[in-house]
Amino acid sequence: MRVPRHALPDFCHGGELLALAVVALLVAVVMQLAPSADAHLRVWSLSLLFAAWLALLLGVTLCKTRPLLQRLPGAWPWAGAWLLSVLLVLVAASVVWWLDHALGTGLAARNGARFVLGSSAATALVGAALLRYLWVLDDWRERRDALARAQLEALQARIRPHFLFNSLNTALALVSIDPQAAERTLENLSDLFRAALDDPRAGTLGEELDLIERYLAIEQLRLGARLRVTRDWDDLPRDLPLPRLLLQPLVENAIHHGIAACSAGGTLELHGERMDGTLLIRIRNPLPESPARAGTGHGLANVRARIGYHFGARAVLEAGAVDAHWQVTLRLPDARTDRR
Repeated sequence: MRVPRHALPDFCHGGELLALAVVALLVAVVMQLAPSADAHLRVWSLSLLFAAWLALLLGVTLCKTRPLLQRLPGAWPWAGAWLLSVLLVLVAASVVWWLDHALGTGLAARNGARFVLGSSAATALVGAALLRYLWVLDDWRERRDALARAQLEALQARIRPHFLFNSLNTALALVSIDPQAAERTLENLSDLFRAALDDPRAGTLGEELDLIERYLAIEQLRLGARLRVTRDWDDLPRDLPLPRLLLQPLVENAIHHGIAACSAGGTLELHGERMDGTLLIRIRNPLPESPARAGTGHGLANVRARIGYHFGARAVLEAGAVDAHWQVTLRLPDARTDRR
């Protein structure tokens, strides 16, 4: 049976080194709590010092040899890391015991075989358990990411028909009224089709703003003077990586549930700025005179899920009524990479 391949943990990272040190110290404490162990403070101190030194030695060795171990097939990188750890502790414990008795300091145990084999056996057992835990953790992370990607694609597929259906209806309504406007609408719609069918994870903020302008051009033809737009986001970083069609559903909601629902129309306010490492985007539309028919909530849920996947907890979406307006505020980290 083919063994799934998982990358070894990055032992050069401070978190992995700290985990090794904590596990080593806990093992040393447990071994000293055994009934046959010497409970003197001096012995406790030396045991903890020896365990911490071994943890640091193991961490540095695994950090430097990780690229070589990772070249092994299947699960052999993990087996190699375990075997290397046991051999390293065996050699290190032997050297420490020999130096202690050669110098006559009397710091190590008198029985050399027991000291060396005990340290190696503890490393073999605890190392196997720790590596198995890291293997299972890595497998769980891969499954979690695969599930998140599947959910993201499902959300993306659910919103595309709604968006494309509304835009196509607008173009069809203009064919008999204004053929030239209908032609421009279909050109804009073709670009929106292309964006909707491309990889939803690839794109930039500048491309998203251009798509919004094309979408607004379609809605402007449909609503005419009822739709007024003010823009204040010229200073936004257009090269910022951003998933495709992330902002467009918010603009679409503002028009269909706000501007179009008002008898006199209204002004769509688009604002964006950078502040303290955060990208702030605000979309405002007037609330209709009478309560509009409640929507499905797919647009906001879609955006929340997508920013959560791409940016993690650093991204926030807030929506609510403010001064007779419906306001959606999106806060994204002003960075060039997502959470992955």
